[in-house]
Amino acid sequence: MRTLMACATGVILGLAGLCSSEPSHTQEQVSSYSGRSQQAAAQHPTEAPPAKSANRIEYRNTHYGFCYSLPGGWTGYSIRTDEWQGDGQGPKGPIIVIRHPQWTPEDPRQDIPIMVFTQAQWRLLKREKFFVSAAPFGPTELGRNHKYVFALPPRFDYAFPTGYEEVEEIVKSKPLRAPCRAR
Repeated sequence: MRTLMACATGVILGLAGLCSSEPSHTQEQVSSYSGRSQQAAAQHPTEAPPAKSANRIEYRNTHYGFCYSLPGGWTGYSIRTDEWQGDGQGPKGPIIVIRHPQWTPEDPRQDIPIMVFTQAQWRLLKREKFFVSAAPFGPTELGRNHKYVFALPPRFDYAFPTGYEEVEEIVKSKPLRAPCRAR
């Protein structure tokens, strides 16, 4: 009987965590943009809490020094980290993935993946010294700061999952700022 009660309590607490309106802080297995899977923290340890203003929220990444403005409907988003890999033994780097709060395995919504390149990596990529995709075009620059260039992966939205139109509109609004402005 105690085992049954412990299991039921664990299930209830687990479901309560899934229904939270705050970004998840758990570890989970995430499918990567490079085709591999890896453990990914749902919240980057150097993130600031989201800022809110007039139906907009803001993801702030203090580690890489950028902010990303999102519609208020993205409140409760989660952050996944992944890795991009250049062709062959080429360079690699992080991808910060902003995931819509309504994303589920049964109905995956369009993520917003942000590739992070050092300035040197970006220069090599632009000179076609390495490639990050088989697409006939490279990543699209979103912005930069003195250390990093932030970009969308080629064809990130070609699967047309739920919400891809909304993400296209978000991207068109030029939501990335680097460095972040003071609040």
